Amino acid sequence: MADAPNLSRELGVSHAAAIVVGTIIGSGIFLVPSEMMQAVGSARLVYLAWIVGGALSLAGAITYAELGAMKPQAGGEYVYIRDAYGALPAFLYGWTWFAVAKPASVATLVTGLIRILGTFPALSGLNRTAIVAPVAISYGQLVAIAAAILVTALNYIGIRRAGNFQLAFTLLKIVIIVAVALLAFSAPSGTWANFATTFGGAMRGVAGFMAALVAALWAYDGWNDLNMVSGEIRDPARAIPIALIAGVGVVAALYMLTNAAVQYVLPASQIAASLRPMSDAAAAAGHFGAALVSAGMALSILVTLNGTIMSGARVPFAMARDGHFFRALAEVHPRFHTPSAALIVQLLLSIALLLFAGSFRQLFSLAIFAEWLFYMIAASTVFALRRTQPASPRPFRAWGYPVVPALFVAAAAVLLYYTFTENLRNSAWGLVVIAAGLPVYWVFAKRRRRDMG
Repeated sequence: MADAPNLSRELGVSHAAAIVVGTIIGSGIFLVPSEMMQAVGSARLVYLAWIVGGALSLAGAITYAELGAMKPQAGGEYVYIRDAYGALPAFLYGWTWFAVAKPASVATLVTGLIRILGTFPALSGLNRTAIVAPVAISYGQLVAIAAAILVTALNYIGIRRAGNFQLAFTLLKIVIIVAVALLAFSAPSGTWANFATTFGGAMRGVAGFMAALVAALWAYDGWNDLNMVSGEIRDPARAIPIALIAGVGVVAALYMLTNAAVQYVLPASQIAASLRPMSDAAAAAGHFGAALVSAGMALSILVTLNGTIMSGARVPFAMARDGHFFRALAEVHPRFHTPSAALIVQLLLSIALLLFAGSFRQLFSLAIFAEWLFYMIAASTVFALRRTQPASPRPFRAWGYPVVPALFVAAAAVLLYYTFTENLRNSAWGLVVIAAGLPVYWVFAKRRRRDMG
């Protein structure tokens, strides 16, 4: 096995930062201002939710910066949980990502992409049925599958190519977001007085603020994906901390700008009632603004899709390398040096969800609880590893330790409690998904003992 091909470190700090920024910013920023306004009812509290969400995400990024610089290996969180708490919890993490979270993320993203493309008059026929039997498939689903295949193919033929795509289109995404915001600020109907307006039908109170904070944290979600590809980053001790901390900072600044643009054009009641507040705000400056928002949303989803596919395949790859999953998933392409088999299996699972699981959004929502559970567990490993591996090199030490990591872990615990009590059914199903990995783990553990014995 000494001559077996390995993943290659071809991503620079700019690629790493683009993975952070490009994966975080999907379509959420264009949509969640209305959900947040419905929850808290005023611009001041919406901004407070954005600030708190950004601060908590930054605390998580700082924590992950220490872990990623210390253990720059494929799989990220899987590696930290494995080294801190053992093989079983690490497997259950990887199982959840492999079986539900990442394939459902891909299916959700490509479906969202098609919905946005369908808003363009020339593509209004995407909802028409293309194939009747044996399964009814629309033209939109075919395009969605094609998008997943093309982005997976890009990742298959080399991490450098996928990284260059991520960098170029993340920069373009930033330009479009700034342009949309500036366009909204130029709307003749805009006024700073809108910042003082309120929405009377808001949920309000602690429950309302927590709902707004949850929306903000979901909009910030995705920064952890960088650590999954840390085995392919050059000079990871330097690149990972810079990319994580600067990337979350850039996203926070863009979110503040975008929210300000929406608030400048629309009063609180209109924001709360709007299905697409950013589109409505930009449309106030002319029809070109609404089209630019749609183009920006489509581009954002495409870049997020690339980052999701890139990061997701590294988790089952790492599990297989440890002997805890199918050996084929540990294959590295001899020419392209990518986890080729893991990428293909991830694609097939995503297509299956897209075609046959009509309720895949429910599958994705039930995984939300499990995702945040593992965020909390992975972040907590910084304490366990400092205790059990005190002499291990730490090129970057988390700022404000132990307060900053503890703040993120505590916030994740509060969010988990809130999510569990507010959405008991899906949260419970999330635990079922995790538990379903137990018999799978035992099968592979038994095989591994047999092979080693």
